[in-house]
Amino acid sequence: MDTKLHDLLSEAITPNTFVSLILSHSRRPLEVMKAKLRPILLKGAPMIQAERFCGKQVFHANMTYEETLTYLEKELEETFMQAEITELTRSHTILISKKGTVTVKTRHLKPNASGMVNATANAAQALNNLSHNKTKSYILPEGTPVPYLVELGVMTPQGRVVHARYDKFRQINRFLEFIRDVVPYLPTDRQVRILDFGCGRSYLTFAVYDYLKYHIGLDVHILGLDLKQSVIEDCSALAKKLHYDDLEFRCGDVADYAEVDAIDLMITLHACDLATDYALAYAVSRNARVILSVPCCQHELNKQIRCDALSIPFSYGLIKERTAALFTDSIRASVLSAFGYEAQILEFIDTEHTPKNILIRAMKQDNTPAQPDAKKLQEVRDLCAFLGVEPTLLKLLGVEASEA
Repeated sequence: MDTKLHDLLSEAITPNTFVSLILSHSRRPLEVMKAKLRPILLKGAPMIQAERFCGKQVFHANMTYEETLTYLEKELEETFMQAEITELTRSHTILISKKGTVTVKTRHLKPNASGMVNATANAAQALNNLSHNKTKSYILPEGTPVPYLVELGVMTPQGRVVHARYDKFRQINRFLEFIRDVVPYLPTDRQVRILDFGCGRSYLTFAVYDYLKYHIGLDVHILGLDLKQSVIEDCSALAKKLHYDDLEFRCGDVADYAEVDAIDLMITLHACDLATDYALAYAVSRNARVILSVPCCQHELNKQIRCDALSIPFSYGLIKERTAALFTDSIRASVLSAFGYEAQILEFIDTEHTPKNILIRAMKQDNTPAQPDAKKLQEVRDLCAFLGVEPTLLKLLGVEASEA
């Protein structure tokens, strides 16, 4: 594609300025006549919707801004010979000859007496009231720079969310909603002790620390654990740079880490397979008041399940795999319930962003040990016997899955 055209599209197709685009003069009019593009909000994220007119039919597709650039380059090379782009303060006409010569005409739109550009005043209002979804009120608002998000590359220094990191921005806000909901279960008369197993680059660890300490006003200490030394070093350096004095990071394995005697909040996000079970057992054994766990890669039960009653659905590998994952997390939540927690299974983030969207939230009023509920444990054993499985979490908590 012509370099100047590529640069123009990259500059014009941005969330803050783009209003509309019309592709016309099709090289294949019997297949497709024209296409219209407009900005939308889809579940809180800025997207672009393309309407493609093919005969009497209209086909719709939703794309990110990055995907739209690729889409336009392909369409202008293969299908359409003209494009009309409207921004808030400019319009562009792109003409492509049969030989491929590109001509671009740009017109700067003049503001009216109220300071709005006549041709785009309505479109500007539309940008602020996109019809697909109402703008979501985030705990961390857009447009206000958050130091740790700037350092982690989610925001620009001016507070704009980086397009490619918008999913991460939504994920952080969603997780902070869960944190906000469990604040009443955290102590206020002493320092809150938080452990984050498998913290990784620690987007959410930094978010939780900043939110609880500076938004809620709690005295908190967070320890983030991960197996990668380089990750720990990077996170430690950032915590020091931000003067987050009670946020520390260490190398540690959830399966054998034993240095913390008591915790109030245990976080584990996308801990793979049995790592989630070790983290949950760790939290229960230390009487954590709150557990927030997003499991990942639940393979254990898929390998174990032997159930004649479900032989038909389990004869399909995909069905068995997904069902086993759901059974795994159901058993985990039920075990936590048996050990005195109010356990829930909630949607963490929309499945269009990640299939790993289940969050186990477990809470109790204090951090005193609870005697397991015999009836609830027996219900879990009955389910395990039906499925022919012996979950690791039961073993770690000293419960025999096959006990009568």
